[in-house]
Amino acid sequence: MTMPAIKAEATAVAIPTASPVTVAPVVTMTPKRAPRAEKYVKMAKEAAARVVPPLIVLALLMLFWELVCRRTGSTLPPPSKVFKDTRELILDPFFDNGGIDKGLFWHLSASLQRVAYGYSIAAVVGIALGTLVGQSVWAMRGLDPLFQVLRTIPPLAWLPLSLAAFRDGQPSAIFVIFITSVWPIIINTAVGIRNIPQDYRNVAAVVQLNPLEFFSKIMIPAAAPYIFTGLRIGIGLSWLAIVAAEMLIGGVGIGFFIWDAWNSSHISEIILALFYVGIIGFVLDRLIAGLAKFVTRGTALN
Repeated sequence: MTMPAIKAEATAVAIPTASPVTVAPVVTMTPKRAPRAEKYVKMAKEAAARVVPPLIVLALLMLFWELVCRRTGSTLPPPSKVFKDTRELILDPFFDNGGIDKGLFWHLSASLQRVAYGYSIAAVVGIALGTLVGQSVWAMRGLDPLFQVLRTIPPLAWLPLSLAAFRDGQPSAIFVIFITSVWPIIINTAVGIRNIPQDYRNVAAVVQLNPLEFFSKIMIPAAAPYIFTGLRIGIGLSWLAIVAAEMLIGGVGIGFFIWDAWNSSHISEIILALFYVGIIGFVLDRLIAGLAKFVTRGTALN
């Protein structure tokens, strides 16, 4: 029995072809730049937000001071009388009649020079000793108790000892500044070194950094926020110490100017000098804070 042959016929199926898709060009939208006027207005608003509140508070304090000290029997002069009495000192701070009869610029300049010397030495010694104490357990056990005892001694208590050692007021004042400001630098540096993450130390061991490279590339950058905190505290203590020390050692300086004004019963001059002392102390703190922000890229406290 023969089976009928089956013919397989291929049926062609027409598949419709898709029409070409036209892709629209992508248009990049560039942000519209704000006009310069708007930029300046924004900067002015930000500056006003920082400046106006302190000025308002200062104006209110001056008004309160004026009203209180204008009363009969007041022992302190009001701001109007302070300005009247010290107008010549304000308008001409550069006069020099020889000796200690100088303008406020020269007194402030002499004090700042002493602070610069003492504080610079304290910064170098403080960072070095703080690194040693923070890195070495034996150094911490041996030196930290001594530091904790010495830092509690008041700054002026060191002045008689320094005068006996140096026999001169200039190095004695510099030593008082140094011994006053070095302790917060040492302590904060040591804390910063001890708080370096262990991962950083492990990486240094893997890449086989020598001690000098580890100090410059790992220790100092990692501990920089702590170090600058100590430096900011130290500069404030330095400025406080020099004013107090100059009252005792004499010579040209803002501390002696205040003491001499007190002996002459010139209260308005004392108030003017205190104003300058406060402004310069604020500027010194802001300078260290700005340097800290630059070096640590904003990680240090403002």
